[in-house]
Amino acid sequence: MDRRTFLGGVLGAGAASARMTGPIPMGLNTYCLRALRWNDAQHLDYCSSQRLDAIFLQDSLDTKKDDPAHWKWVKERAKELGLHLETGGSSLLPKDAGEFDAKIALLRRNIERAAGMGSPLVRSLLAADRASLPPGTIAQHVENAVKMLRMVRTQAIDSGVKVAIEVHKDLQAREHRQIVEGAGTEFVGTYLDTGNPVFVMEDPMQTVEVLGKHALTVHLRDSVVYEHPKGIAVQWVPLGEGTVDFPAIVAKVRELCSNVHIYIKPITGRPPYVHPIYDDTYWKTFAEVRAADFARFLALAKKGRPYEGHVVIEDLQNQPVPAHFLPAVQFQQREHMERSIAYARKTLGLGVRS
Repeated sequence: MDRRTFLGGVLGAGAASARMTGPIPMGLNTYCLRALRWNDAQHLDYCSSQRLDAIFLQDSLDTKKDDPAHWKWVKERAKELGLHLETGGSSLLPKDAGEFDAKIALLRRNIERAAGMGSPLVRSLLAADRASLPPGTIAQHVENAVKMLRMVRTQAIDSGVKVAIEVHKDLQAREHRQIVEGAGTEFVGTYLDTGNPVFVMEDPMQTVEVLGKHALTVHLRDSVVYEHPKGIAVQWVPLGEGTVDFPAIVAKVRELCSNVHIYIKPITGRPPYVHPIYDDTYWKTFAEVRAADFARFLALAKKGRPYEGHVVIEDLQNQPVPAHFLPAVQFQQREHMERSIAYARKTLGLGVRS
């Protein structure tokens, strides 16, 4: 370990141990408004109109998103509007050996893009979900991710950009932590999303407890979690309308995380997903799950119930949204975002400009 790495680890640990005080800066994640088909300028202006402190540009739809000149413009425009900006890229693990070099090249390009936009981090993730992981064991996936991340270490540090691995539908928190600590916390951390843990049968509070000290960015998404005849059902809902205790989540973020921005991320309009826990074959995918962790998730489900609010189901099994359906989806995404922002302000006390 060199001096720079050692000091970074010591200072980072000291910062994380200090409880955050005062308002936590709040922004939104642009992926939640994807049906509006806005370009980066429109997203920036919208965040400013909502009196937010930050913007997370995720999966940009802008036609100029790969142009370095555009990156510079976005950086300058965000500064003009007083918005802290973060951004990121795509999945890390290749499906097979033939994709390895292309995945490394893509991560390097995403680091370059993030630096060009003035983002202190670049988002990444392992895979879309646990079923989409390449062949191999969880231990092998952790080992491969660490290997790939270490290949971009020098570039990331020299660019002043950390790689934020998203808590996604792939790993549980303790497995995720092995990647962050194995690669090196001087340039790798956690993109802490509270919506995805329920898809790997984990209580989001436990995710925050395990990964909070490594969090580089925090994204709030609510879920209903409830018992179902076939197992345990989960569904994303507007912030504050689900089973998760967000006042407790934010209190834990204050305790464990250091200098993070919190982003509102309501991805709604998707049907419930049922974990078929009574099917023995299902547990082959989750062979590493600990009994105590599952018991905690089950306890959360016993507190929950199905969502009773009105919702337009937009996820048509990867089919495009029909033209006559689109206005309803666009209205819902924006209304759910603004409803969630209002909850975050009034109930959670988030936001500096608020």
